[in-house]
Amino acid sequence: MQSSRSLIQRVAPIFAARIRHNSKLLSSTSSSVLAKEPQSSSPSPTVQDSVYLSDNCVRRMKELQADEAKEKLLRLSIEAGGCSGFQYNFALEEKPNNDDRIFERDGVKLVVDTISLGFVKGATVDYVEELIRSGFQVAENPSAVGGCSCKSSFMVK
Repeated sequence: MQSSRSLIQRVAPIFAARIRHNSKLLSSTSSSVLAKEPQSSSPSPTVQDSVYLSDNCVRRMKELQADEAKEKLLRLSIEAGGCSGFQYNFALEEKPNNDDRIFERDGVKLVVDTISLGFVKGATVDYVEELIRSGFQVAENPSAVGGCSCKSSFMVK
C-alpha cells in the first residue's frame, strides 16, 4: 500500500501539469475558433476545422451500414491515456449529441465532440486492414507531434 501511495504522489503532479496544459490548449483553440467564426445557430465547418474520411473509411462504413436496419454514425473521440498521452477512440452510434460536429462524405457521417475536435482538426480517418488487426484509425493528424507505432495514441505540443 505504501509503494502505491508514493507512486500516486509522484505521478499526480505530472497529470496535473498535463491537464493544465491541455486546458490551456483547448481554451486557446476555442477562443481563436470563436473569434474567427461568425456566430450562427449551426456553424458549418471551415476547411481547417474539418475532419476527413478516406475512401477506405467510407467503403467500410457503407458495408457496416448495409447490415443495419438503422443508419450508424462513426464517432471519433479523444481520451487521456495510451502510450503517448492521448488515444483515439472509435465507436458506432445511432444519433449525435448536442455538442457534436458532423462531417459527411458520400452519405457516411463522422461525429466528433467539440473538445475532441481541438485535437483532430484537419485529420484524416482511415480504415486499415492488417495481418494482426483491422479497424478505423487516424492516418494523418496535423495536431499530433508524435505517437506510437500502432497509431492508436498520440501527443500534442
